[in-house]
Amino acid sequence: MNTINYLFLQLFLNLALFGRAKSDPDPLQDYCVADPETPQTFSLNGAPCIDPNLAISSHFTTSVLSKPGDTKANGFNVTLTNPFNLPGLNTLGLTMARIDIDANGIVPPHLHPRASEVTICLTGFLLVGFVDTSNRVFTQQLRPGESFVFPKGLVHFLYNYDSEEPAVALAGLGSQNPGAQIVSMASFTSEPSNPVEILKKGFQISDLNAAWIRRNLGG
Repeated sequence: MNTINYLFLQLFLNLALFGRAKSDPDPLQDYCVADPETPQTFSLNGAPCIDPNLAISSHFTTSVLSKPGDTKANGFNVTLTNPFNLPGLNTLGLTMARIDIDANGIVPPHLHPRASEVTICLTGFLLVGFVDTSNRVFTQQLRPGESFVFPKGLVHFLYNYDSEEPAVALAGLGSQNPGAQIVSMASFTSEPSNPVEILKKGFQISDLNAAWIRRNLGG
């Protein structure tokens, strides 16, 4: 078994364990291939299914994670599978992500409200970590082939500490729609804006600090 196949096997074994504590409801059929083309007049918790007799093998495969993401804007890019690029994923309670990080780039502190995450470093060298609800931080350096788990809903980050080469990681998340909220963006670039007084007191900063951070984050 080559290295890449081993890494994918490791990821899927971890995803199987997620199934014991996943937040998404169990499917009521073998599969529910998403039908994103038919207009919907009401909101669904997921995507509607096509006729199962119309399902074909291509509904259960995708090459979207084989392509490097564009990191020019933020120094990182996350490419996520979803019912549009992998219709057979619908209702199965999991998703996968490719994470491309520039040299010295960072996926800033963020959280997934609906999913735990397991990340495998494919290339490069990563420093990863999360903070628990007691404000304890857990960090680990990852080399290619090594994995780390981020518990559901906890703030975490990934940092490429190689100053010359980019890094690539593959992640599995225990929800079809894990959600993502970057802490700094949620605090300083929300619409409408959080009251300045809240930011000043919450982060112990001045009006000028708040305005400077907002401007730097594009708020």
